[in-house]
Amino acid sequence: MPRRREFTVFSLSFLDVMSCGFGATILLYLILDHRQDARIQQQTSAQHSEVAFLEREVREGRENLAELRNTIAMVDDSLAEARGRAREVRAELETRRQELSTDMKDTVAEQDHLNRLKADLKQLEEKNERLRAEGERQQGEDVRRFTGDGDRQYLTGLKLGGSRILVLLDRSASMLDHSLVNVLRLRNMPDPVQRRAEKWQRAVATVDWLSTQLPPGSKYQIYAFNTRAEPVVEGSAGKWLEVSDRVQLNSAIDSLGKLVPADGTNLAAAFEVAQKLSPPPDNIYLITDGLPTQGTSPAGAKASGRDRLKYYNQALKSLPNGIPVNVVLEPMEGDPMAASAFWKLAIATRGAFLAPSKDWP
Repeated sequence: MPRRREFTVFSLSFLDVMSCGFGATILLYLILDHRQDARIQQQTSAQHSEVAFLEREVREGRENLAELRNTIAMVDDSLAEARGRAREVRAELETRRQELSTDMKDTVAEQDHLNRLKADLKQLEEKNERLRAEGERQQGEDVRRFTGDGDRQYLTGLKLGGSRILVLLDRSASMLDHSLVNVLRLRNMPDPVQRRAEKWQRAVATVDWLSTQLPPGSKYQIYAFNTRAEPVVEGSAGKWLEVSDRVQLNSAIDSLGKLVPADGTNLAAAFEVAQKLSPPPDNIYLITDGLPTQGTSPAGAKASGRDRLKYYNQALKSLPNGIPVNVVLEPMEGDPMAASAFWKLAIATRGAFLAPSKDWP
């Protein structure tokens, strides 16, 4: 009996079946249309690209949103600041309106006050004109004229009074200039140059102005002094001159222009003139530049500050009591005590003290 063949899954028939099935699968795969998968893949790739683009847009949008939020915050701050500034401006404008209203009221009041002042000034001018006309009628031809620079024809605070007026003019070498160096330079120059010295011309102009202020009907005397005192009108020592004699008064002033400042200063000799005049003066006008350099006793070659103060005190002993002394001081450098000493003299005698400006008259 023939032996039967044993069956296994890996027999030839099974392999055939499996091969046929695999071939059918391959055939089926080949038969099917694969273009749909390619389209799906393309669509998927495009969607991925679009998703990436949208994500990038979202990121940029978020960044722009943050920037916009910051900008909005800045705008809000600026708006708040502008509103605050606007409130300040409105308040300031309101204040300005109130101030303007007040200023307008003040301006109207000031204008009214100014108009009243103008009216008062006009009345004063009219009154002055009447007084001037009356004074001219009273003085007639006895008053001299003094012409200064423009309207500067007076020495403020100095007024002549009295019936017997003594004018003492310092004509020492120091009257050439305010500086010691210039004094030393000028005193060695010709007489015409010394007469034209600015300080000396100002002193002469002061006496000239005083002569124009002499009260009508009064008497006067003018002395120039350095180491000694002499009247400017020759032959009039110890005598009073009449203001009404205009020719003589003009001659006295003209004589001053011929004097030349020289030598030292002896104030005692000047004050002794007041003792020799009879009756004594009731007003003295002293034009000088500092304390004396000589006294009643012989002095050395150079007087110190202490010496000059001593000579000044000696000179005061020669001054009669009860006579006002009015001092016109042309300060000299290196003599700091002069202003104080002469100011005290003017106060003690109830006179006046002043130092004219360098550009007077």
